[in-house]
Amino acid sequence: MNIALFGGTFDPVHLGHLAVARAAADKFDLGRVYFVPADLPPHKQMRRLTNFQHRFAMLALATTEDPRFVPSLLDAHTGQPNYSIDTVRRLKSTLKKSDRLYFLIGMDAFKDIATWYKPVELLAELEFIIVSRPGFSLADIGAALPEPLRPNAAMLRAARHQRSEGTIALRGATIHLLSEVHEKASSTHIRAAAHKSVKQLSRYVPLLVAEYIKKEHLYTGGAKADLQSDAERKGKGYIQRVGRAEAEQARKRVHQEQENVKRSKIVSGLERSDKEERQVLSFEEPRHSHAGRSHKNG
Repeated sequence: MNIALFGGTFDPVHLGHLAVARAAADKFDLGRVYFVPADLPPHKQMRRLTNFQHRFAMLALATTEDPRFVPSLLDAHTGQPNYSIDTVRRLKSTLKKSDRLYFLIGMDAFKDIATWYKPVELLAELEFIIVSRPGFSLADIGAALPEPLRPNAAMLRAARHQRSEGTIALRGATIHLLSEVHEKASSTHIRAAAHKSVKQLSRYVPLLVAEYIKKEHLYTGGAKADLQSDAERKGKGYIQRVGRAEAEQARKRVHQEQENVKRSKIVSGLERSDKEERQVLSFEEPRHSHAGRSHKNG
């Protein structure tokens, strides 16, 4: 089965996240997309986040309609920063050898990947799917890579006018580029709409999530108890209580979904056809189209 890990703070999950996941699932024949909210995101430790149980409950509500989408507790309450390399390895330890794992990420996040914890090892662990944005070229992808994988200056100059699409096959990394997904949503829009009606808020988040936000009075500036600072999240003896019915149902749903996957004996029929042509890009030679290479990630 083809599987993607989609991480982030999801504060909150919005229609843009879901559109990206659907586009990736359709293009790469993903049987599962695991939405993994971070409890202690390393790059956002100075930002006050909505409590984990709210973010997870909203994810559970947002993913109910697509059977391919699964909210995951992989990064819940680990007590330490949620480094992607650790999350990936935890997930891979639960998969079958025949499963193929991808890391789904937006270009805005990928451009900082060289600053992540063990980025070279992370890129070698699994294939990446990067959601492109207008104005980004192949050179931007190459410039963002960690130093050991980064093309030289001449190669980057040559790639400056190449569009960010297709597949980039490097020694030590395979990167698939997903065209821009047109779904406008941002935390700024959501926080402004949180003061308005459910109908207006549902322009940016799924209806069930909009109703949850209004019911719990989130993103209005008046629910201080529902925010966590970095110190609070990492404080001694910190234990999150998930007491609301929505979050508890979400946990049960995830557990049942994972059990169903484990029990499944169906051989995945989602492998891509050998006849499918895929564009493979290279920093070392002109761009051309041929069948993409495939390999197993274990």
